Amino acid sequence: MYALEIKGFTKTFGTLVANDNISLTLDKGEVLAILGENGAGKTTLMRGIYGMEVPDSGEMVLSGERVSIRFPKDAIRHGIGMVHQHFMLINNFTVAENLVLGMTEYTGQLLDRKTINQKINAFFEQYHFDVPADAKVKDLPVGLQQRVEIMKVLFRGAQILVLDEPTAVLTPQETQELFHIIRRLQSEGKSIIFISHKLDEVKAISQRILVLRLGRVSGVVNTSEADENRMARMMIGRELHTEEKPHQSADLIRRRVLKVEHLIIKNEKTIAVKGIDFTIFSNEILGVAGVDGNGQKELAEGIAGLCRVESGSILLNGRQIAGKSVKEIRRSKVAHIPEDRRATGLVLGFSISDNCILSQHDCPPFAKGILIDKKTVRRFARQCIEDYRIMAASEAETAACLSGGNQQKLIVARELAGDPELLVAMKPTRGLDVGAVEYIHSCLLEQRSKGAAVLLISSELEELMQLSDRIMVMHNGEITGIVYPEQVTAEEIGLMMAGQKRPEPVLVPKQGVIA
Repeated sequence: MYALEIKGFTKTFGTLVANDNISLTLDKGEVLAILGENGAGKTTLMRGIYGMEVPDSGEMVLSGERVSIRFPKDAIRHGIGMVHQHFMLINNFTVAENLVLGMTEYTGQLLDRKTINQKINAFFEQYHFDVPADAKVKDLPVGLQQRVEIMKVLFRGAQILVLDEPTAVLTPQETQELFHIIRRLQSEGKSIIFISHKLDEVKAISQRILVLRLGRVSGVVNTSEADENRMARMMIGRELHTEEKPHQSADLIRRRVLKVEHLIIKNEKTIAVKGIDFTIFSNEILGVAGVDGNGQKELAEGIAGLCRVESGSILLNGRQIAGKSVKEIRRSKVAHIPEDRRATGLVLGFSISDNCILSQHDCPPFAKGILIDKKTVRRFARQCIEDYRIMAASEAETAACLSGGNQQKLIVARELAGDPELLVAMKPTRGLDVGAVEYIHSCLLEQRSKGAAVLLISSELEELMQLSDRIMVMHNGEITGIVYPEQVTAEEIGLMMAGQKRPEPVLVPKQGVIA
C-alpha cells in the first residue's frame, strides 16, 4: 500500500497544459525526487497535491483511501505538508507565532505566548533544533527560516512532506544540514517529495527519480541506476555540453573597467563591506566566492547604486559612479542581475513585455518621445522568450504567473540585452534547470568575449571555478584572497571563505596586455 498515489492528474491554465495526465506513487519512508526543467509543471503538480490548485481531472489516494483535497486545510488534515520555494512565513512574527498561526483549536481564543513558547521549544528539542521559539523570523538567516518552515509542517502532524526547490536559496553547508534533516524524517517513516532541477542533489538524497518534461512524465528511474546524461536527456531532450572559457590571446588589450578603492558599505546593522580594493578588466570574469552574508550582496548593490556607499570610490572607466543614481549608473552601461528576483528583479504584476524594458522604457527603440512603441516592445519580448526558452503563454502574461526559474531567465534576458560594459551578476543561475544554466553560462562567456567586465557572485563554487578568470574570496566584509582558479583547490578556497587570508592576491588576469 502506497503512502500516496496520484492518478491521471491534469491541470490547464487557458491554453497552457501545465500537467498532462500525470501519475506517480510514493512509498512510506521514501524520498521521491521530481526533476524537470523550468516550466515542466513541477510546482503546479505539488500545489495540486497540497490543495492550492484543483486539477481538471485525476484522483489522489492516501494509504489506500481515495481523498478529495481542494484546499490546503484538507491537505493538512490528511497529513500532507508543503515547504514552498518562496517561504510562507510572516517576518514580523516570532517562530512560535508562525507555527501556531491559524491553529485556534490548539491555542484557544487567546494566545498564551509563554505556554506556547514552552511547548514549541519542547517540540524543537525532539529534532535538535536550537532556535528560540520567541525569535523573530526576520532576524533568522535563510537556512534557519527554511527549517522553521519544515518544523511548521511537522508541528501540524505531516507524514508526507512536499519540498519545492528546497535548496534554491541555501549555501552548500545549509544544503547538507537539510539533507541530514530529510534522512532523519525518512528514518521516522515520513515520506518526502523532493522537487529539484539539480541532478547531483537528487542523486544524493532520493531513492527514485520521476522526470517531468513539458507537463508530462518522461520517465521514472531508481536513483542507484540514474545516469546524469540520461537524466538530462529526459529533462531537456538533449545532451549537456560543459561550457569552457575560450582561450584569449596574449596580446589582447585589457582596460581597467571597474576599480574599487577603500570601499565601505553599511547595512542595517553593521559595516558589511570593510574598505576593500579590487579591479575588474575588460574581457574578464571576476568571480566572488563566500558564504552568504559576508558582504557580497552589499557590494553588488553598492556598485549598482541600490545602497549607499559610506566612503571609498567606485570608478567605471575612470569615472566616479559612487553616489550616482541607479538611472545614471545604468546609463553608463552597467547591468545588474539582483539576488532576489521577486523583490528587486521584477514587477510581478507587470507583463513580460513591460518587465523586459524596465530599465529602457524611456529610450529608443522602445520610446518614441513620451510614448512607448508597444509593437517594438512586444517584438523584443517575444525574442527574449524564444532566446531564453522562457515558458510562457505569451508576452502579455504577468511575471507573477511564471515559475521561479522562468522569472530568473526573464531578468537575465533583460540585463544582457543592452551589451553592458560591466555586468554585476548576483547568482544568475539560481533556480535554473541544467539546460538553462548551460545557456546562461554561454551568455556570460559571450559577454566576456565581447569585452565586458563581469562580476560574478555565486554560491556555486564549481560554477566560479569553471567560468572565472580570477576568484575573489570574501569573509566578514573583507577580501581574504584573489586567486587564479586553476592554481587552487576547492578546499583552499573553502579555507579562505572561512577567514584564512592568502598573503599575495592575484592583481591581474593571466593573458593580455594591460592598457
